Amino acid sequence: MSPDVALRMPVLVIEDEPSVLSFVKAALERAGYSVAPAATGAEALTMLQNESYLGVVSDMRTPGGVDGADVHAWISANKPELSSRVIFITGDIVNEETAATLRRTGAPCVEKPFRVQQLIDVVKKVIGNPQ
Repeated sequence: MSPDVALRMPVLVIEDEPSVLSFVKAALERAGYSVAPAATGAEALTMLQNESYLGVVSDMRTPGGVDGADVHAWISANKPELSSRVIFITGDIVNEETAATLRRTGAPCVEKPFRVQQLIDVVKKVIGNPQ
């Protein structure tokens, strides 16, 4: 993918809590990323089918029957080139289901509550710089 194409591709952020979504979106935009927000995993799957993304930042648990693990599984099956650019965020890292998903996917996880710089550092490492 050419650098010009990558510049136009947004980071897909999947988060059902409006305040957290707003916080993450603002932090990423201040760091130079374009952001496409999704409130549910189901909404994100529709977006993933229709658009290309630089990377994905996903809450582990989202309403509507499609969670972060489901989104990662769909990406792995349908857009495998994107599967190494998925970051999970969660406030429930000690949950066994969450821990199992992290082990299975190998995706990095940023635990809520997190500092802006902590999130940006992980995004730059996993997804790349916005410029």
